[in-house]
Amino acid sequence: MIEYITDTEIYKKVILEKVPLAKEFLWIGTADIKDMYVKKRTKMVPFLQILSELIIKGVGIRLIHAKEPGPNFRKDFDKYPILYEGLERMLCPRVHFKIIVVDGVFAFSGSANLTGAGMGAKSPRRRNFESGIITTESNLVSSIMEQYDNVWMGKFCKDCSRKEYCSEVSDLI
Repeated sequence: MIEYITDTEIYKKVILEKVPLAKEFLWIGTADIKDMYVKKRTKMVPFLQILSELIIKGVGIRLIHAKEPGPNFRKDFDKYPILYEGLERMLCPRVHFKIIVVDGVFAFSGSANLTGAGMGAKSPRRRNFESGIITTESNLVSSIMEQYDNVWMGKFCKDCSRKEYCSEVSDLI
């Protein structure tokens, strides 16, 4: 399956329907990350709560982002202490891809950052116009995972001209 999705479809089909079903691992790559809130049953909760619940269930979560999140994200982050050790995080200022991989069998790749406006979680007057693809096609999922993993493993760090912005660089080169 390969499907082109836009705007609130990203929020519904990726964030609400697929992410909470992760059993083994969840990889997230984004240039920008903010304190996005998502619907859980009848109320809105921080997306970080969903991630913390996945970690409690034993799901390995990796997050690559290009810049440090703002104070509202940090405040929400502090509400879920399991994220301190359970969330593997990497800051890479060159990351501009927006990727979500669930268990190596589902992937999203598109334009939407991990923000309410990007993922379509905000009202129609406040969200961005975004698009991307979702897929379960194994060759495409593998290609998306390969790009993510190359960044995660530091393949490009040695020749990067932005090392001074990356806290992980000393471990990778």
